[in-house]
Amino acid sequence: MEEKEFFDDFQFQLEEPGTGKVLISEPFLPDPSFSRSVILLIDHNHEGSMGFVLNQAVDFTVDELLEDLNEFPSPVYKGGPVGLNELYYIHHLGNTLFPNDFKIMNSVWMGKDFKSLIAFIKQGLIQPNDVRFFLGYSGWSPGQLEAEIKEKSWIVSSIPSEMIMHTEGNFWKRVMESLGAKFKVMSNFPEDPMLN
Repeated sequence: MEEKEFFDDFQFQLEEPGTGKVLISEPFLPDPSFSRSVILLIDHNHEGSMGFVLNQAVDFTVDELLEDLNEFPSPVYKGGPVGLNELYYIHHLGNTLFPNDFKIMNSVWMGKDFKSLIAFIKQGLIQPNDVRFFLGYSGWSPGQLEAEIKEKSWIVSSIPSEMIMHTEGNFWKRVMESLGAKFKVMSNFPEDPMLN
């Protein structure tokens, strides 16, 4: 099914934060690291929260970053402002190839085993659209994310796992529009509130 069809057919609901949920930044969120971003929460518990920004691609692909990967042009995304010298990945390959990986949500896992990942890529078992790479991550200390949600910095919702792996185009705008009429109007606000 095409990604556009998901947006046409799926009505998002507002929810509480949790692993596998997405955070959608409010239109005027002042932090430039998260402006117009959609973040997948990888983990959310009493110790804090961790996530990856899904819609901030960087200007190179993973094969330009890792010498072991020749001609594997999978995009790399800025996962957040923390740990920008570290590479992370998520995939939708299940736990058959990667039995120790952490399940985030239906059909999406957090990868741990780069050695096996590279070996499977070299064997042709994994294609560029099977995996998403992130430099760094987004992190919140205990209670911090809840406080930001109360301050109306974030909207919390769920989206189908297929959309997590494919976020081309203006993903933030399309997610906002799918939340309903109020948010569709908000999705058209200019980034600078003084221009509104």
